[in-house]
Amino acid sequence: MSQPASPADAALDSLSVLGEGTRRQIFAFIRRARRPVTREETAADVGISRKLAAFHLDKLVDAGLLRTRHASPTGLRKVGRQPKLYEPTDSPIQVSIPDRRHELLAALLLRAVLAEGENETAANAAIRTARQHGDELGGQDRARLRPGRIGAERGLTLCEQMLNQHGFEPAREAPDRLRLRNCPFHPLAAQAPDLVCGMNHAFLTGYLQGLQAGAVRAVLAPRSGECCVQLQHAQPQDPPKAG
Repeated sequence: MSQPASPADAALDSLSVLGEGTRRQIFAFIRRARRPVTREETAADVGISRKLAAFHLDKLVDAGLLRTRHASPTGLRKVGRQPKLYEPTDSPIQVSIPDRRHELLAALLLRAVLAEGENETAANAAIRTARQHGDELGGQDRARLRPGRIGAERGLTLCEQMLNQHGFEPAREAPDRLRLRNCPFHPLAAQAPDLVCGMNHAFLTGYLQGLQAGAVRAVLAPRSGECCVQLQHAQPQDPPKAG
């Protein structure tokens, strides 16, 4: 089963579709129109045939940049088949290399502010919220994948899929260790490392909890230019020494 495209891959695919000049003109025209438009209107504005306009419009729909519906452009019901209308989707296109996820960090901080407890500091609320978000995401993936009992190797592999989708650039440094080569929250992490790295660690710890991957743990292991967290096989604690 193929993995779903990451947001970054989807954005790059969308940009590649807009690399053709006529499609950029069409996309700009439809965004400026502020209403659904027909193929005929598009062809007239850009100065191409209706058939060629339909070809480019369908490419933009396939890329997720436009959506379609059948209705009257004036909003009035008419007898017979309604024309096909095109309008922009609501999804923004964002590309960053290396991948940055500042919107995720902002969403978690906003959620923390709104849910901050009476006797809780803002930083503690942020870390708690990050762990809750990770736990929810891990639970969703477990319900979707139905992996059963998860050992260390399987746990690292499942985490690798999620981390790729979230821009962490995971690399299997050893059979029992997964390094995260990219920090999606840079450069904000450098400005407030205790807070941002703490949230990142809490998010990944929560994800492992929701996934029920107890054989894997997230540990703080900062390296210059990389994420501050790595995932590794959770070794059982040594028994206490007799004394």
